[in-house]
Formats: sequence, C-alpha cells, structure tokens
Amino acid sequence: MSFYTHRRIWKLFLLITAIAIGIFTLVYTDDLTNQLKDEERKSVEIWIQAIKQITQSGTGEDELALTLEVISQNTTIPIIITEADSSINSHRNIQLPKENADEALQKELERLMSKTKPLVIDLGENELQYLYYDDSVLIKKLEWFPIIQLSVVALFIFVAYLAFNGARKAEQDQVWVGMSKETAHQLGTPTSSLLGWVDLLKLKEENTDIALELEKDVERLQVITDRFSKIGSKPELNEQPLLIAIEEIINYLERRTSSNINMAIYSELQPYQMVKINKVLFQWVVENLCKNAIDAMNGNGQIDINIQTNNGHLLIDIKDNGKGLHRNQFKTIFKPGYTTKLRGWGLGLSLARRIVEGYHGGKLFVKESEIGKGTTFRIVLPKA
Repeated sequence: MSFYTHRRIWKLFLLITAIAIGIFTLVYTDDLTNQLKDEERKSVEIWIQAIKQITQSGTGEDELALTLEVISQNTTIPIIITEADSSINSHRNIQLPKENADEALQKELERLMSKTKPLVIDLGENELQYLYYDDSVLIKKLEWFPIIQLSVVALFIFVAYLAFNGARKAEQDQVWVGMSKETAHQLGTPTSSLLGWVDLLKLKEENTDIALELEKDVERLQVITDRFSKIGSKPELNEQPLLIAIEEIINYLERRTSSNINMAIYSELQPYQMVKINKVLFQWVVENLCKNAIDAMNGNGQIDINIQTNNGHLLIDIKDNGKGLHRNQFKTIFKPGYTTKLRGWGLGLSLARRIVEGYHGGKLFVKESEIGKGTTFRIVLPKA
C-alpha cells in the first residue's frame, strides 16, 4: 500500500512542479511583454518629437537628417495619424488588402480608437494631430508564446503518457500470460498424479469416503488449473445460464465459509436465461469478489448479489456490510500488488478486472462504499 501512496505523492509533486513552471513562464513573459510595451511607447513618443521637429522652421540639415533617420527606424509599430476631425492623415506599418484598402484602414482606426487613447501631436499654432498605435508583431507573438509553449509541452506529455502507459500495459499482459501459463503447467503434473492416487484409494472399500473427499479437492485443483490456462490464452465466450453459474459458485463458497456469513441472490433473470461468458473465468471473478467481502466482514455479515438489466446491459452488484473503503482506494485496489491484507499478494481484484474488461468487454468498479457500512462492487456486462 505504501508503494501506491508514494506514487500518488510523486504524481502530486510533479503536477505541482509543472503548474509552478507554467505560472512562472506566464508571469515572466507577461513582465517581459510589459517592458517591451513601455519601450515601444517611448519609441512612439520619440517618433512624435521627430515629426514635430520636421514641422518646425529653422531645422538644420544635420538635424533634419537625424530626424528622418529616427522616423525611418520604425518598421514594426503600426501607427495611424489623424486630424482633429478624426480624418486619417497618414499611416505606417499596417498591412492593407489591395481591394477596399480605405475601408479596411478606417476599420483599423476604429479598432485602435476603441482600444487605446491617442497620443497628441502638438504642431503649434493650435494645430493638433492624434496618433494611434498598436503593439508590434513581436509583442503579439510574445503574448502567445507561453500559451503555445505550454500547449506543446502538454501535448508532448500526453503523447508520452499514452506511449509509456501502452508499453507498461503490454508488459503487464506479458507478465500475466507468462505467470498464468507457468502456474497452469506447474499445477497440471501433480494434479494428474493425485487423480491416479484417488483411483487407487477407491479400489479399497475402507478408503471410499476419504477418496471421495480427496477427489473433490483434486477436482477443485483442476478448476484452478483450468482458470490459469485460460488466462494464459484468449478464452472463448459461450452462451451460458448466468444465474445458474453464479448460484454454483455461491453454493461452493457457502459450504466452505462460516455459518455466520449469509449470502443471497436477487435476480431479474430467468434461471436459464443465456449470457455470453466464459463460465470458468467469470465464476472466478464472482468468487474473488465474494472472498474479499468475507474478509472485509471478518467472517460475520451479509453478502447480497443483485442481478438486473439496464439499457441493454447486465448489472451485477455484489454488496457486503463490511469495513468499507475510503474513496481514494476505489481505483487503487485494482492495481497489481495493492493489498490491505498481511498475507495478500494484491492480484485478485486486478485479475478480476482483467477478466471482466479484457475478456468479456464489460466493466468492474466500486459502485459505492462507506467506512463501517460496507462496499458494493458492480460488474457491467454487454447483454448481447
């Protein structure tokens, strides 16, 4: 359990770090943009002074050349100069279409007038002009840069997550298949030998009862071997009476469980209503969920299995009145290796979900749980 707790902490740490980097990028870029805007405003004010200098009489040739040089340096800041009556006098660094250029220029002026206050150009003798300007292309690109940058990083992280998650899932599948095949192989040989010994015991009348009980246990081992062999390969789904399949595994569990555990089945299905499942594996799922419920109730309580249909799906709820789960455990309990038991391997629920979702095309999840009141697991199967 500590492994998944540490992993959650690492995920939270990485998320907080990513958010901090994003905030720093946005703040830094915003500050840099504001500085550039201030510099551009100063450039425009110098540009205004240059225009006023040209209009003044007595300007020397050297001063005039310097002034014209200042004016010609503005190649990026869009500018529109208007007369006092808002008629356009001149413009600079504004891209206009070949057709309807005057109309486009007028719309650009209206946009700038609604966006900023003009700078006043006092030409003397009560002659005023007004200068409207916009941010340069560089500033506009800089404003979008952090958004584009964060979007690219987010896309990269998303693609990397999908790739690593797919690789990890494929690796897990290989481990499951290899482990299942090896387990089935290791169980197969001693089980066959035990069957031979059972047959020998049956030949002696005084050992008949022992032989019958031993035969039941050996048959159980064969069922377990069959389960693992089917996990190791793609199992076939066949039409099976679902209710009877569930009743069989519940009856088996009742014979091997404390009398203080009561199990009840409530179903909308007819006894022989057929559903496409792999009986051996599906019974394993129900058995796993019921055994977890028994452990959660410490050998004393009630397990209710409710089977119903809804929108073309079969819903199987397995409810206990045990110790319950915290909400942050709803997903974690299905991860391989996660267990709250001292001697548990943490594979039962992971295998159960794999069987339901990977082989039957359904879903297995915690429907609801409350500490001290119990837990309900829900299996969703396609009805067809």
